[in-house]
Amino acid sequence: MNRKLNKISGVTLIELLVGVAVTALMMGAMFASYTAVNSSYKQVTDKARISSSSRDIVGMMMKDIRLAGFKYYYGKNDEDIPFADNLTHVTGLEDGRGIIDSHDPIIVFRNTLGYSAADVTPSSPPSKNRTTDTCCDRIHIVYGDFDKNDPKQKYKRYRLSYFALPIDNEDGDNDNDFYGVYKTKESWIENSETPFGNWTSSCTECYRDQLVRSHLIDMEFLLFDENGHDLYKDGDYPLPNNDNRAGLYKIRQVDMSLMFRSNKEFFKTKPKKPKFLKTLNNDRYGGDGFDDKYLRDNVVVSVNTRNIGG
Repeated sequence: MNRKLNKISGVTLIELLVGVAVTALMMGAMFASYTAVNSSYKQVTDKARISSSSRDIVGMMMKDIRLAGFKYYYGKNDEDIPFADNLTHVTGLEDGRGIIDSHDPIIVFRNTLGYSAADVTPSSPPSKNRTTDTCCDRIHIVYGDFDKNDPKQKYKRYRLSYFALPIDNEDGDNDNDFYGVYKTKESWIENSETPFGNWTSSCTECYRDQLVRSHLIDMEFLLFDENGHDLYKDGDYPLPNNDNRAGLYKIRQVDMSLMFRSNKEFFKTKPKKPKFLKTLNNDRYGGDGFDDKYLRDNVVVSVNTRNIGG
């Protein structure tokens, strides 16, 4: 019996230790490879997610900007609907309506946060996160529509407003260097007691201060005429309180730039030199750039205003 046991082959302790070491090395290499691939995949998917959501909001804004100046024509009128449209306001400044009641197709306010229904240019706008911030431009878009089933006011006029407000950081680390993009939709309601009316968000399809996208760094709009002339350059672009308003109806193209930041830190290390992103104005950030670990996505598009000046 002992002779048979002596003939059974086995492994020594040294051979077992070598096998364990080799297996550990192989598992370590596999884990390192998996970690690297998974980290790279996560970065790619995070970047694609940020880019995709940025382009979603830009697509929505492009659709709205193309509506600017649109007016509904009823066509053949066999239902005794009056053509006298009391919504045909030109300057928005007639007899006491004031700046707020502007019906101009597109108005842009530079470096202005927030939007108050009581005043297009708030006397005390929200404070910016930092004094060096250039965020953000605000845009108002006005267009017309029609609803023959409305017994009081068949001709409609709507105003869409995109603006930015400071937003709390979800992480609570006091790193509030971003804003939120908000949208408001209002309708002009004629007042039966006077020949005027007012903008209101109380209509069924309207809403106020709807958060569209968070982590905004900057939002910028430039306006051009048919010759490619920047209407803001050298103060050529009039605002609602200016006497000369002809430039408001020369707008043929809107260039817009929106920059968003990742929610959490994206890069492992800070850049050795400040990073710069493409903007409409080269001096938008004062030459400071960005030197943190966050990923920023900058979307720049041009939109044709096909319903203005036709």
